[in-house]
Amino acid sequence: MATPVSESAVGTADLETVREFAQQLRVDSVRSSTSAGSGHPTSSMSAADVLAALVARHLRYDWDNPEDPANDHLIFSKGHASPLIYSIFKAVGVVSDAELINGYRRFGERLQGHPTPILPWVDVATGSLGQGLPDGVGVALAGKYLDKVPYRVWVICGDSEMAEGSIWEALDKASYYNLSNLIAIVDVNRLGQRGPTELGWDLDTYARRVESFGARAVVVDGHDIAAIDEALAGAEDATRPTVILARTHKGAGFSETADKEGWHGKPFPPDMAERAIAELGGERNLRIRGPVPGPDFPRPEPFSRPAITLPSYELGAKVATRRAYGQALAALGARTDVVALDAEVSNSTYSEDFGKAYPDRFFEIFIAEQQLVAAAVGLSVRGYVPFASTFAAFFSRAYDFIRMAAISQADIRLSGSHAGVEIGADGPSQMALEDLAMMRAVGGSTVLYPSDATSAAKLVEIMADLSGVSYLRTTRGAYPVLYGPDEPFAPGGSKVLRRSDGDTVTLIGAGVTLHQALAAADTLAAEGIAARVVDLYSVKPVDAATLLDAARATGGRIVVAEDHYPEGGLASAVLGALDDSGLPLSVRHLAVRSLPGSGTPEELLDAAGISAKHIVEAARDLLR
Repeated sequence: MATPVSESAVGTADLETVREFAQQLRVDSVRSSTSAGSGHPTSSMSAADVLAALVARHLRYDWDNPEDPANDHLIFSKGHASPLIYSIFKAVGVVSDAELINGYRRFGERLQGHPTPILPWVDVATGSLGQGLPDGVGVALAGKYLDKVPYRVWVICGDSEMAEGSIWEALDKASYYNLSNLIAIVDVNRLGQRGPTELGWDLDTYARRVESFGARAVVVDGHDIAAIDEALAGAEDATRPTVILARTHKGAGFSETADKEGWHGKPFPPDMAERAIAELGGERNLRIRGPVPGPDFPRPEPFSRPAITLPSYELGAKVATRRAYGQALAALGARTDVVALDAEVSNSTYSEDFGKAYPDRFFEIFIAEQQLVAAAVGLSVRGYVPFASTFAAFFSRAYDFIRMAAISQADIRLSGSHAGVEIGADGPSQMALEDLAMMRAVGGSTVLYPSDATSAAKLVEIMADLSGVSYLRTTRGAYPVLYGPDEPFAPGGSKVLRRSDGDTVTLIGAGVTLHQALAAADTLAAEGIAARVVDLYSVKPVDAATLLDAARATGGRIVVAEDHYPEGGLASAVLGALDDSGLPLSVRHLAVRSLPGSGTPEELLDAAGISAKHIVEAARDLLR
């Protein structure tokens, strides 16, 4: 093995130093993955020249102050090439060689198999391909339209992920918003996991596709440092989004792997690693740092967060919770950190109320739900409080982005309208009947389902300060206001709307089924049956204490009615909360158990077996 080169400190490196830097990145990618016994050295080696030039000469970043709002952003969409980004962190001096070699992919260590924001220099978690560029669109939107600071967003993509539709959603929206501060660099190394990629080295087709989406395509030899440097410099002064298509060789720099199939995701055995390091010129310990944003570089204005005056509603007035969402969101817009996004249904979700009041902080993402969620994640990177809304059913299209948002530790707020069979004649394609289960399954999520306008407005305000992924399920139809303006609400809470010492059965609902449960309780009361009624507006976390108290008071007799498929919704939350109670339970679970069709809300609720009539029958059955 060659003798290590001595350490040197570099400001803006010359091109020969960049070449040495690239070789160091290759060597360290090999060393770290071989030591770990897993990883992607060849995917890292292909992009080493591009990243060396970027980090050494173009990325404006203060590595000692990653929170500086003037810093550029570097997003590794091809997160499997983590040996490369971690080798960069070593070269800039924020990760030691010992951590790189002994901490990579080890239990309890921060250099995980794919980058996550546990590291302060990582904005978003990547590894699920096709997500880094959409997230970058959100960061770039913040830079151009909100922060109004000329930082650039550099996104490193793999060529395999160019087959993902989300990449093209991102380029489409980047062009629509003219995000000239967004530069994607595609490592076109021709080889995917199991063999050649869809287009291989057909750079002309890549370029045509990029240009057709309104972005600027630049084709470059990804191993020609001078050509790379020129392309990066040109991207800094572009007037529209840039995509640099870098033709590279997977496993570049080592003759045994360069452009060879069968090496994706495979570390080199120790003897092979030794040969690779020798062929690459041996270990180096260059310390490389590029330009930093100086003290006179523009920084964004601090946020203003005045007191909020929420809309109030008369008791008994019929108001849809989706309408209350829009009105509360508009009220919340007095905070300059709050932004809203919608997927071309803002006149149904009523996020248009915010858009009319604060058009400079409202982003129309059109029918591109993956980009909708990704833009929210990117905006959260910059400290904004994003609310993203669409029909609840269509968040299922973006579910991978939602789960990755949780891994990114992003704080985003999602609002889904038109939930359940209650929406009526539109039919099942528009009915969210899986969304509660979907959102409950997201790590650390908060899932809220208000039953009236007052609770909806209060929960919108609360969501603004929640961490993680939060979800508000709103209802299409207008229903009576149940709560006065001073009624408190909180995640993990519930409301008991009917209670007596003689209660013999508990009726649990949320949203539309809460109103059906109240009607059922009135019918039962006329028969001399006292029913306790619980508004389970917080589905996650759930109010276990109130549920336990109700179960004890009513002899374990519980009816749960939900406008949702049986799996994973209200009843799942209720039974999970009572699972360890030791109480004998008699539960009737009313849910949508067959494929619905079109009809009036009343017809559909009744046909699904979740209307007041069916709740009454279930309660009577428990009491027989």
